[in-house]
Amino acid sequence: MTDKQKKALIVYNPYSGRGTIRAKIPTIKNRLSALGFTCNIAETEYPGHAKELVKNAPDEREGMLVVIGGDGTFNECLNGIMEAQITPIIGYLPAGTSCDIAKSLGIPKNFEKALDIIEEDLRVSMDVGMSSQGYFTYVSARGNYVDVSYTTSSFLKKRFGYLAYIIKGVKEFFTIKRMRISVKIDGKRIKLSHYSLVLVLNTRQVAGFRIVSLPELDDGKMDIILFRYIPFINNLLFLFSFIFKIRNCPGIKHYRVKKAEFSTLTSNRWNLDGEGRKKGRQFIEVEPKALRIIINKQRKYLFPNQGVNNE
Repeated sequence: MTDKQKKALIVYNPYSGRGTIRAKIPTIKNRLSALGFTCNIAETEYPGHAKELVKNAPDEREGMLVVIGGDGTFNECLNGIMEAQITPIIGYLPAGTSCDIAKSLGIPKNFEKALDIIEEDLRVSMDVGMSSQGYFTYVSARGNYVDVSYTTSSFLKKRFGYLAYIIKGVKEFFTIKRMRISVKIDGKRIKLSHYSLVLVLNTRQVAGFRIVSLPELDDGKMDIILFRYIPFINNLLFLFSFIFKIRNCPGIKHYRVKKAEFSTLTSNRWNLDGEGRKKGRQFIEVEPKALRIIINKQRKYLFPNQGVNNE
């Protein structure tokens, strides 16, 4: 670590991880202090607070930012970084119900093991999605199943963990959404059609499913997968894609893009990194290598377009 990186801001959501994080903060601080960091600890108190904490932390603008929480907390910190135009190194300690970002990057929920990864200090620069509704790290989606993460009650998530999402998802199995959407990809308009699900991905997996077999998270592009609305077989298309990794077949189209535009009047909300956003039009553009983050060395292959090192 360089001298600039000896200060660490720890931002944590006390309600993630079934409310057990606060008791672990002293241990986490001691581990980071042993690595030579002077730690400033900030607890989130309301939705959006993590973004504010990051934007208003000048001493750590180019140091270490340790994020403790789920995908929502991570997304708030990402938006704080991008809006403030700062460049800290991210050390992530996942503590949410799903933690898709951490799973893609090989970061375990066990804090001791996640801190070992921070100590190994394998840094990469990761692409970020910039949308008309905010920044996202791994997914922007609309349609069937995408609202499960934020419509599942907190009580169920605390009581049953990931199983709560499965329970909620079963209900959506019988209510397939039908969305009339106009899609433009890298300036080229696709024929207007009806879709049941739209995925914009910069990740290895979403909701526990490995959606993209071998993504590149640092090439300035993202994966778009469009699922046509076809009565009675939509869930079969999801099965083909999520379980059998079939990408291009009648009803499923897969693209690699730098920019995309989606126009629709349907009532479904967009999802960014597992959090609900607004309805309507969505513009998306990739910000290449905009986020600096420490990853598990076993996921180094996801970043083939840069010299990955431990300097």
